[in-house]
Amino acid sequence: MGDTAAAKAIAGPQAIYEAFLAEGRFMIQRSRETGEYVFYPKVMAPSGAVDLDWVEASGGGTVYAITVNRKREGSYNVALINLDEGPRMMATVVGVETLPIGARVRARIEAGENPRVVFEPEEK
Repeated sequence: MGDTAAAKAIAGPQAIYEAFLAEGRFMIQRSRETGEYVFYPKVMAPSGAVDLDWVEASGGGTVYAITVNRKREGSYNVALINLDEGPRMMATVVGVETLPIGARVRARIEAGENPRVVFEPEEK
């Protein structure tokens, strides 16, 4: 078992999620019994299910809401994205200042010291 696998075996959901991001993988949880997808990482789904496995997210989503924060140094957006699997997550849509509600986006992992999931507009 590699160092990352060993760490995942004893870590909590947040640490496991971050380890996947460090590997370049966008993973979310899913209940084996109910099929319910879960994001943000938890030990229990909102329905009460505790049989959560990690599965690869499709990466597709739709903008539910978006706001633009403007500063002298530049602007950035904060968006709520409805993932195609069902859960909603907060993220940044890169490469644009804003998008219309309902716009399709695609996830990618922004590498760095603290990798994170960002979204890009899908081409029409």
